[in-house]
Amino acid sequence: MKLHRMRVEQLRQFRKPFVLDNLQPGLNLIHGPNESGKSTLVRAIRAAFFERYRSTAVDDLRPWGDSAAAPTIELDFEHQDKPWRLTKSFLQRKRCDLTIGTDSYSEDDAEEKLSELMGYQYPKRGISKAEHWGIPGLLWVEQGTGQDLEQSVEHAGDHLKSALNSLVGEVASSGGDDVIEAVRAQRDSLLTGTGKPRGDYLQLDKDRIQHEQDIAELNDRITKYQEQVDRLGKLSQDFDRVEAERPWDDARRQLEQTRERHRQVVQLEQQQNQEKATLAQLQQNQRLLQQNRDHLESVSKQLAARKAELDKAEQALSLAEQQTPALTKGLGEAKAAYETAEKHLKLARLLETRGRLEQDVQRLEQRKQTLTQNLTKAREYQQQVDQARQQVRENRIDADQVKQLKKTEHQLAEETIRSRTIATRLSWQLEPGASLTLNQKLLQGQGEQQLLEESSLTIPGVGTLAITPGGGELASTRRRLTGLQQAFDEQSKALGVDSVEQAENRLAAFDSARRALTHAEELLKTVAPDSIDQLVAEHREVEGELQAATHQLQAMARPDKTSPVPAVVEAEAAFTSASQVLDKAEVDERRHQAELLTRKQARDSAKAEWQRLADEEQNPERQQQLKQLSADLTDIERQTTRLQASVDQRERDIRDARPDLLRQDIERYQNTINNLLQTQEARGRELRDIKVRLEAWGAEGLEEQLNEQQAELEQCSRRYQELHRRAQALDLLLTLLTEKRQALTRRLQAPLQKHLNHYLSVLFPQAKLEVDEHLRPGTFTRGAELGQMAELSFGAREQMGLISRLAYADLLLEAGRPTLVILDDTLVHSDQDRLEDMKRILFDAASRHQILLFTCHPEKWQDLGVPPVDIQALKEGAGGAAALT
Repeated sequence: MKLHRMRVEQLRQFRKPFVLDNLQPGLNLIHGPNESGKSTLVRAIRAAFFERYRSTAVDDLRPWGDSAAAPTIELDFEHQDKPWRLTKSFLQRKRCDLTIGTDSYSEDDAEEKLSELMGYQYPKRGISKAEHWGIPGLLWVEQGTGQDLEQSVEHAGDHLKSALNSLVGEVASSGGDDVIEAVRAQRDSLLTGTGKPRGDYLQLDKDRIQHEQDIAELNDRITKYQEQVDRLGKLSQDFDRVEAERPWDDARRQLEQTRERHRQVVQLEQQQNQEKATLAQLQQNQRLLQQNRDHLESVSKQLAARKAELDKAEQALSLAEQQTPALTKGLGEAKAAYETAEKHLKLARLLETRGRLEQDVQRLEQRKQTLTQNLTKAREYQQQVDQARQQVRENRIDADQVKQLKKTEHQLAEETIRSRTIATRLSWQLEPGASLTLNQKLLQGQGEQQLLEESSLTIPGVGTLAITPGGGELASTRRRLTGLQQAFDEQSKALGVDSVEQAENRLAAFDSARRALTHAEELLKTVAPDSIDQLVAEHREVEGELQAATHQLQAMARPDKTSPVPAVVEAEAAFTSASQVLDKAEVDERRHQAELLTRKQARDSAKAEWQRLADEEQNPERQQQLKQLSADLTDIERQTTRLQASVDQRERDIRDARPDLLRQDIERYQNTINNLLQTQEARGRELRDIKVRLEAWGAEGLEEQLNEQQAELEQCSRRYQELHRRAQALDLLLTLLTEKRQALTRRLQAPLQKHLNHYLSVLFPQAKLEVDEHLRPGTFTRGAELGQMAELSFGAREQMGLISRLAYADLLLEAGRPTLVILDDTLVHSDQDRLEDMKRILFDAASRHQILLFTCHPEKWQDLGVPPVDIQALKEGAGGAAALT
């Protein structure tokens, strides 16, 4: 298929008729700036083939603001040596006409004829989408989709396989697929993808297992029924025997006897507790009487001890009073030494402070001088910075724009030279006094002039000659020359210069000013790292510190240096030592006074206690109390002895009765009675439960149920085995058919792999791109690298996508299918080396296919070896022709 001409009208920006003709059978480079209409032309081709003429979902074809427009597309192309013309109108004037040689088709017939030719389908309703585009969707690459290949191959898969069938025979015919699908359908009705049962097969397996579980459960219930019958007989015998023996009555009699013995022991314990309380009271009274007698008898002993303590206290007080004069003298000497050390320390610190202030004044004066010098230099450097900045502002110019201006001047010069080589050259040599007029300009003598435009030459007395320069490239050269001159003038005006030399001089001055500015700023930073304001503030701060230090030094008194003054360290050490001695003396004094007071109090207390005991010893009542206490003690001792003997005898009686064992026996007999009664009641309940359970199980007919379940299991197992053998056979058959099908698929892949390797060797030598069973590029191998095409970079995927599409086009061409290739701004992410390789590939593919390459970067494709088609120039030409008409 070769597209020769296309015409659009009332379609987006093409309100007036626009014609793109003289398309070459190979490579066509169509360029124009953004929004010049490239993508609109691609959309027009897609709409002419993909969209139904009667579709109402193509409002995007309508020019903006024109609700009455009827977008119209005409395509003239050739296929199998026959001319084809397609005319399709949308929206307001819906129409589709197709002419093939002398045959004509219209409306739906025309659209169906196109879909059969190109290998695509129409949507049932709405706008056409990628899943409908088939082969054209694979070969017509929209802007920004060159790397997306998988979906396009999937949508064109049936058409590709059809083309392969025509090349390698009916190895991929639908008959084999029908058999495989039929076997797969029957196999899938019985097995899942992983070989697990499903459907009736799965249900039979579940029923078989359920029957087996039911039979096992019935067998268990029958066994339990028999066990329950045996259990019923034994329980009945035990229940009757225990009812006759009544063992709980004997346990009740033993319980009452044990309780009576325990009550007797409790009475003995109560009597014992009463006598123990009485004994304890007597013993307490005995202890009190003994303490009173001991206290009265101890007065004489205490009087002698108190006399010794009084003598000892008076002696200790006398010794302490003898130490007072020495401690008082030491305290006075320590205070005098402390005052002297304190005076020396104050004088030493005064001298040290004055010396430090003198050093600070000297340091601040030096700092002030340095800052004053730096401030003067900073102001000079700041002036240099301001001057350099003014130079930068005055000479500021964009280096890239200057470079572009030089490039434009160079292109203008080359174009001027090229125009001179193809322009019509007019030479004249006139006789003296003779003249000619060229375009209102007088010519005399001799000279030469090149003509790029239509001119008129007036010969006096003869007439006027019209000179029309020839050559196919002259018009385009003139337009390029005019465009370059306009670009040069605009760039010069934007830069504010008259020539490239002036621009370069300004750029040199600008660079020099920037270097001077950088140098001045660096000098300024050496004296004012932060800023001049910061330097001024620091100078003002140092000046204030200097004034404060000078004032403080002048206000400070001058010490008397006639007497020697120790150093501060020595004075501090002497002061610390004197302070420690004074502190120790004061502590010793306070401790001595406290000791004197304590010893006086001890002496007075001992004296008062001695006097009290002496008075008490001479009291007559004390003798009478001693006599009475002795008689009372004798009577209490007699009662205590008699009561203790009674308590001991009763303690032996209680111990022999073992009350703890009696309490345990009571609990044991009570538990025995309860257990015997509960056990007998449990036997009765179990007998009733077993009887009810046996009656219920006997009514269920367990053996009949078992026979029915065994019969159902046998029937289910036979049916399960039938489906099991069928599933295994279908699974084996599907495996064999699939293996054969895969072998045939590899034969199908061979032609496509051949074309793919042809292009891949140019872009990636020694690399390999394998095609999967769905004819999609898959595994990519390059040296030791192995991965999927989707794992490559964006640019590499875009390149691989294009060569894959060209390989599909070669495959379709061999099968006699149309192979128009449309590329809308593709390969924009390719580097220079890869782009050169892709140009070789495109040039090679163009020898077999027609390729329409739309781009807004014609400079990248100028070495493609084909004349470019400028859409913008065609639009301007069409506009001029329309105006003349």
